[in-house]
Amino acid sequence: MENQTLKFKTNLNCSGCVAMVQNDLDNAAGENQWEVDTNNPDKILSINNSAIQESTVVEILKKKGFKTEKIEL
Repeated sequence: MENQTLKFKTNLNCSGCVAMVQNDLDNAAGENQWEVDTNNPDKILSINNSAIQESTVVEILKKKGFKTEKIEL
């Protein structure tokens, strides 16, 4: 299966916010399979993994108190 890229608009504003979700995203998507562009005004979370479901990403961020909205490519 080919890797897909999922992109989400989030409110992960800083490295501290990213650190709060790092372990959960590493476990779900794999280490080095995701990144957050905190310099982008929309705080874009990109995940490069075909095994993770969109709902899993949303649930991880929601449990940590963050908002997320999928961006259709």
